[in-house]
Amino acid sequence: MKKYISAVFTVVLAASLWMGCKKDSPVDEDGLLITTRAECFVASFDMLGSDHLVTNKAAVIDTTAQTINIEVKFGTDLKKIWPRFGLAQDCKLDPKITTWVDFSDLSTPREWTVISGNRQVRKTYKVFVTVGN
Repeated sequence: MKKYISAVFTVVLAASLWMGCKKDSPVDEDGLLITTRAECFVASFDMLGSDHLVTNKAAVIDTTAQTINIEVKFGTDLKKIWPRFGLAQDCKLDPKITTWVDFSDLSTPREWTVISGNRQVRKTYKVFVTVGN
């Protein structure tokens, strides 16, 4: 009788573990939940230096033209900037920002693509940097 109870317990435990591990929602290659949201835009943007904000004023974000214009303080090390994006809910950024970014070539804007929560809408934003006084 003990063997049968043990076998039944094992089968019930295995079935509950299998059901508990079943994925109900899809995830992308980064392990992020794919949702039904189609919104896709940059809501906020700023830049950090090694220990502080390096911007003079708030960034100007044009969601129609998909541009971001920002002014950094005079003397900022443009080779070592960490851009910070605030995105619409469930969006993600490509490429990911994993290290300092070099903005020293002011004639060429840097580009990032915002991808919607449903992963169907992609908008590429250009970031233009100027140096203030």
